[in-house]
Parts: sequence; structure tokens; C-alpha cells
Amino acid sequence: MDKYDALSDFLKEFYIPSYVLSPEAEAPLALPRNATPPESPVLVFINSKSGGQLGGELILTYRYLLNDEQVFDLGQETPDKVLRRIYLNLERLKDDDFARQIREKLKIIVAGGDGTAGWLLGVVCDLKLSHPPPIATVPLGTGNNLPFAFGWGKRNPGTDRTSVESFLDQVFKAKEMKIDNWHILMRMKTPKEGSCEPLAPLELPHSLHAFHRVSPTDELNMEGYHTFRGGFWNYFSLGMDAQISYAFHSERKLHPEKFKNQLVNQSTYVKLGCTQGWFCASLFHPASRNIAQLAKVKIANKNGQWHDLHIPHSIRSIVCLNLPSFSGGLNPWGTPNPRKQRDRDLTPPFVDDGLIEVVGFRNAWHGLVLLAPNGHGTRLAQANRIRFEFHKGATDHTFMRMDGEPWKQPLPMDDKTVMIEISHLGQVNMLATHDCRSRSMYDPSTPRHQDAAEEYDDNEDDSVAEEEFRKFGAADTFKIPDEVDISHLS
Repeated sequence: MDKYDALSDFLKEFYIPSYVLSPEAEAPLALPRNATPPESPVLVFINSKSGGQLGGELILTYRYLLNDEQVFDLGQETPDKVLRRIYLNLERLKDDDFARQIREKLKIIVAGGDGTAGWLLGVVCDLKLSHPPPIATVPLGTGNNLPFAFGWGKRNPGTDRTSVESFLDQVFKAKEMKIDNWHILMRMKTPKEGSCEPLAPLELPHSLHAFHRVSPTDELNMEGYHTFRGGFWNYFSLGMDAQISYAFHSERKLHPEKFKNQLVNQSTYVKLGCTQGWFCASLFHPASRNIAQLAKVKIANKNGQWHDLHIPHSIRSIVCLNLPSFSGGLNPWGTPNPRKQRDRDLTPPFVDDGLIEVVGFRNAWHGLVLLAPNGHGTRLAQANRIRFEFHKGATDHTFMRMDGEPWKQPLPMDDKTVMIEISHLGQVNMLATHDCRSRSMYDPSTPRHQDAAEEYDDNEDDSVAEEEFRKFGAADTFKIPDEVDISHLS
């Protein structure tokens, strides 16, 4: 424990001794006599392939400051294996007071894009731990919506000692906040010809955001149907915005050397929006792919009552939003004024209220209103469950995106029962700074309704006034195949 003795008192508050992390170390030899349990013990998971070279540099800094064995490179070891091993060891040490206090106070830091952060959230959720650790996110991706929503910023951080110690200090002072989980079910009849499978496995995102075919023994499996399930924490989108995102990710896979800089990545994204016709959608985007022509949408409230949701015919993209951050920090829902909230029975967009906000966009020009003060999309609804029933023969494919991970989804042409359903599914713990933009309905410091001094949207353009799912997988749900390059997790 020579390294422990050399640490500052500040860093000792985060340090986890090796015997807690591995059963191979012996406790009596691992701790000096004056050691006290840390107040904020952390496990650090870093996607070394995120943020250009920044991921690798962060690993070196964290390992220099803390115990090498509490810092994990996701390119070398997956979080499900790490957490299984550590929690099995903690169970073995349940009578050890030092280890018990670490277990009770344990936190997780994850550095990477939204896909990497979602991967960790999914693993922690799936392992069904008795004391699941809250998670802080370091922004190393392109969008960084999860970190931004909880106050950790949206720009790539510094990797030097001072920057890392500053982040650790924020983690020490952070508050815990629960956020809703959302389960996705996709079901379609087995087509008479061809295939409705998602594209080749390497074309799909491989964190929790991927749809995974359910096993024959899964209770959701139905004979004669293909059934997939997955989940998200930030958003699910369908339509043209997902198409642009898919073009960006495809380009990055073909030419990874061109995507080493966050600013360059974002400018490339805008250029692709232009070339894909998102700014001239009425000319280049087939009307058959507008949401109303593509699918029938139904929503259910907390009481389980379903009704049809009217989608204006001009809407080309629909976003189901859980957090107040989308596409690099934008807030499509905005802040409705009190009269609009009352007339449409809307509530503030809390991240833990069991409701998801449904927003529509006509084109990129419509999306640009988000850059203006109080700008927002077309508020369609708030719902506890949402169902998309795709029209027969409308198109042979569509584009979807969850938490920054896009894919091209084939649709069988001879089946009118292709269905996607989103439903609320429990909560997970996040770490948040005290001035973060996410709001909890259970936080006494957060007003139940928006403060009277807050700026509201007066230029409202709104066009429209069963049985609970079990967890969406065992821990295997979130395993990423060995052959997958995790740099594609954004």
C-alpha cells in the first residue's frame, strides 16, 4: 500500500484497495493501520476509443491518481464481467466493515459517448444489484446528451491531473437522481419472402440500444413472429433525423481517421444534413416516409388508457424524449407556458415521473428553432406508453435511433402488423451536479411547477391538443460481442 500512503487526503476519499476488487488479495496485508473507508469510492470505466486519443489519456491519468485496479479500459474488459467479479467479492467480504462501507458508498464514473454511458447504465440495471451504484458520465462523444443533462458538460474534458481532480471533486459533491428506464418491444410477422431482420449484426449498435431477438423461451416470444427487445434512457427517434445520424455513423465507420475531433464531427453532421435533403425535405424526402403516412401512433397514460395520437402530415421525424437534452444539448420540449400546460393537461418534463415527451419535426429548418431562445418542436403528447403500428407497404425500411445509436430497419412489405411499443420500466441512479438541467419530481429543491420568473414559450406551434413488462433482459442483454469495435458506441 505504498501508493495509498503517498496519496493526498483528497484522493484517499476515492481510493479502493485491491483486496476489495479481487479475491486474490489478502485484507490484512492490503491496508495500513491508519486507513479509513473512503467517502466516495469510485470504479472508473473508460472507452479508450472515444474522443480520439482522450480516452487513452484519461486512463493513464486516473491510474496514476488512483489504484490501477479500479480503473478499467472498456476495450480490454467489459463492465458486466468487472461488476460481477467485484460484487461477488464484496459478497464474500460482507463481514468486513471496510469493504461493507465501500459497497454502500460505491459510485461509478464512465467516460465515453452516450452509447458507452448507456451501456454501463444497462449493465447496472440488468445485474439487479441490491445497492446499485449511481453513475457520473464524462463527455467523450459527439452528442454527450447524458452528461449535459446531469451537469457534467458536453465538451471533451481535460485529461491532465488538475482536470481529473476537479471532476472527482464534482463527483464527491454530486447529488443522486433517479431517471426512468424505457423498454422497447418490436414485433412483426415472419415474412413470406425475404427477411425483416435488422441489418447484419455489425451494422447495429451493440450496447443496450440494439434490438436483440428474444429467445424461444422468453415470455414475449410469439410463434410466427419475429420479436426484438431493447431499452433506452435518453431518447428514441424515428424518421429523417435518424436517417442523417445513420449517414454520419456510416461515414465514420468507413473513414474513422476523419473523425478524431469533436468540432469536426459536429460540422460533418451538419453537412450530411444538407446533402441528405433535411433542409429541403419537401423536395427530397418522400411523403410516404412522413410519420403519419408511415405509421399509426397510439399513446397510453399512467392509467393504461390507450388512444390514437394525431400526427400532422408534415411531421417527418418524431422524438420520444426522456431527458432535457437532444442532439448535443438542445431541448425539443422547451417550457410551455402555464396556460398551455393547463389546457393540454401537460406537466413539467421531469426525468423520473414515468412519462416521456413526444415531439415532432417537419424538417431541419423547424429543428433550427431549437437554437433560438424558447425554441421547441411540435409538442405532440406526454405518455407512459407509445405504440407505432406501421402501415402495410408504406416503405421497405425506415431509420431509427436510440440514445445516439442509429440503424436502418427493414420492414416487410407483406405485413401490416409491424409494431414497436415503448413502455416505462423502472428507474436507475445517476449522479448529477446541483445546478444540472434535469429535474426530479421528488427533489424538494425543484418546484413542482415552473417558477413564475422562468421564461415560457409564447410562440406555441403545437398542432394537437396492462400488464407491466419485466426487465428487458438478464445481464447477457448488455454483453457486446468480442468482434465489435466499441469506438462505434459514439
